[in-house]
Amino acid sequence: MLLRYQNLTIRDAVVQDAGQLAQWWNDGRVMAHAGFPNGTGETVQEIAETIKNCDTSHRLLMIEMDDIAIGEMSVRWKADATAAIGIKLCDASRQNKGIGKVLLSMLISSLFHEQGCHRIILYVNLTNTRAQHVYEQLGFTRVRVNENSWTDQLGRQQSSVDYVLYQKDFISYLNG
Repeated sequence: MLLRYQNLTIRDAVVQDAGQLAQWWNDGRVMAHAGFPNGTGETVQEIAETIKNCDTSHRLLMIEMDDIAIGEMSVRWKADATAAIGIKLCDASRQNKGIGKVLLSMLISSLFHEQGCHRIILYVNLTNTRAQHVYEQLGFTRVRVNENSWTDQLGRQQSSVDYVLYQKDFISYLNG
């Protein structure tokens, strides 16, 4: 996958990205909302293997701004033309600037218009209200709250919110 819009790029991760991903994935500040407040502990080699095992049913994507990596996305295809997506803007200086809405608009537009997707799903930590606000601005509908449905690496109960988006409800933040 290769998507470009203005100075933003979304592309398939390659083995050479494993070092950058390891830096992010082992940073508890980046990974806390995903349940890893101490980071994942994965090595560069393990992440390189993960990248090698990606295919069209499961994509790991790099986000670049002005050709500099600032985050990652994932797409996992489910049954019935449903795509489960995720995003992390790992460079904190890029957060809260509207970039996430544009990046998600790029990905969602491609999924609906080029890849035959009928429905997009995602889940988010209940405490991540900033992300929930972004998803709702894009047209996602809250399906349910899963109270105390999983445990983070420190043994703390966490809750999540399930969201769904259909093409008719999608609000794009791409100009033109």
